[in-house]
Amino acid sequence: MKKSFKLKVLIPATLILLGGSYSCKKYLDQAPIGSLIPEVLATRAGVDGILIGAYSVVDGVFDGQTGSPWETGTDNWVYGSVVAGDAFKGSNPGDQPAAANLEAFSATGANDYLDHKWRVCYAGVQRANDVLRLLPQIKDGSVTAEQQTQYIAEARFLRGFFHLEAAKLWKNIPYVDETITYTAQNYNIPNDGPIWDKIAADFEAAAKDLPATQPQIGRANKWAALAFQAKTLMFNHKYPEAFDILKDVIANGKTSSGAPYALGKYANNFNPSTKNGPEGVFVVQASVKDGANGLNGNAGNVLNFPSGGPAGCCGFFQPTFDFVNSFKVDANGLPLIDTYQNGYIKNDQAVPAGTVFTPGDELLDARLDWSVGRRGIPYLDWGICPGAAWARDQPNGGPYLPIKNVYYKAAQSTTSDSYGGWAANQSTSNSYNAIRFADVILWAAECAVEANQLAIAEGYVNQIRTRAADQTGWVKGKLTGYTGGDATKPIVDNSEFAANYKVGLYTGQFATNGQAYARKAVYFERKLELGMEGHRFFDLSRWDAANGGPAGTIMSTEIEKFLKNTRDFGDKFTSAVMKVAKFTANKNELYPIPQFQIDIAKGTLKQNPGY
Repeated sequence: MKKSFKLKVLIPATLILLGGSYSCKKYLDQAPIGSLIPEVLATRAGVDGILIGAYSVVDGVFDGQTGSPWETGTDNWVYGSVVAGDAFKGSNPGDQPAAANLEAFSATGANDYLDHKWRVCYAGVQRANDVLRLLPQIKDGSVTAEQQTQYIAEARFLRGFFHLEAAKLWKNIPYVDETITYTAQNYNIPNDGPIWDKIAADFEAAAKDLPATQPQIGRANKWAALAFQAKTLMFNHKYPEAFDILKDVIANGKTSSGAPYALGKYANNFNPSTKNGPEGVFVVQASVKDGANGLNGNAGNVLNFPSGGPAGCCGFFQPTFDFVNSFKVDANGLPLIDTYQNGYIKNDQAVPAGTVFTPGDELLDARLDWSVGRRGIPYLDWGICPGAAWARDQPNGGPYLPIKNVYYKAAQSTTSDSYGGWAANQSTSNSYNAIRFADVILWAAECAVEANQLAIAEGYVNQIRTRAADQTGWVKGKLTGYTGGDATKPIVDNSEFAANYKVGLYTGQFATNGQAYARKAVYFERKLELGMEGHRFFDLSRWDAANGGPAGTIMSTEIEKFLKNTRDFGDKFTSAVMKVAKFTANKNELYPIPQFQIDIAKGTLKQNPGY
């Protein structure tokens, strides 16, 4: 959390934990200078600074970290979306080879991305624990008992957040609390099994003492803590406990400003000019034009702009054929859950740039064109998307483009910045919704399915679909032709919807078709609603029986379907990575523990099964 927390204080570093360094964002104006010095920091100003330092890692990025921000960002675009079929890595096969190995399910513990992600997670844990260690040493009366309670609550929230971020990837991780002293001899923290209960306990304790609202945007409140507690319980398949919490959040939850949570306009969740809206349960803040040279922006996404479009670089994170096909609907506007892979939505793969191309007239869920850039469809306010002209390497990355991370042209000057002096207009103030209200509603639908309350589950799903059917959120600007045969000048009717959109509601199908059908429908709705937001891999993993989930071999089934659907496209899509990608059940549901961390743990850390 960055721009909202502009305290200028001295924040020394503590020692390294598991290879993770402690440094602060540049806007804090200080580099790390040594170990934590209680006699300097044991004041309210000192603990404020340490807490801000912990918040500054929530986006998965800090100045001076090992590794690049796109390897460690909390949006998890590689780990959560690329490795689960939402998107291809993009660019060309040789660019970011460690990401290509992840995409192909061939990564080992030697993969640099994984080691860097681990270090950032535990750097965040370390900073949260530093708050808890420092508080008892404050003797000058500058911190009241009430303030100390809130500091502890925020620190425990953050400790839970960082542990959960690691557990989503590796499941079997060390739990590190404030009693553990960081020394060169104390890397021996075991990872004997899942720590969901400890993470949930941190969130539960935080929720009890956090206020319902916060004076500063970005700080955790009670409702964010409860939502994260429910999320952790969902990973541990404790559906009844999670359901009780989720119903409370849905009925009573409020944003930090005090407004009740609500489903607003879908596109506003991804517009940096409308961030922190009514759907933001916990929003990872990003800011630009603040003197930090872009380092406080959404640095994890700096690669993920169309090549030749907004920002002009770098052509990563291209939506897949499988993901786009998922938005096909039947005559009633319901998703084709079992048959969406039969045939492809008309696209411009292998259609040269500058050639006349008109989209098809398939019936589609309206969320598609807020999730994906398609040729012949308006791309925010940048005009009609030209497709191949913006795709860096179409034969390897496909025809589709990311859009949820992109700013609007009209707001480019205020919502974008260079990143570290090299990536012009690629650091943005497009904050990341770690949990948004739609997420909470769909978790509640899951819990209702597992309780066999199918009508209630259907009602939750229909809340999401009702918002999707709201015409105010549909893309306008239908391509009707080209002037004088000049393919670069499309004729557009801005009074018409850009595609043939239809979103319908379920009308008793959950109860009629039974629990297995309802479960499948809820899972598919999460794919549609939350696609390209870094969640898909973790959803598939937690649903899979290999991790104790209720849905059998869903992860291997879904990913093999995605891989087959991709290869079946034919010789117009020649991705070398996709040709060799192979998912291995009872292995690839989790990521390998970084080998460097195993080595420095001197035998205490155990590798995940199959690696």
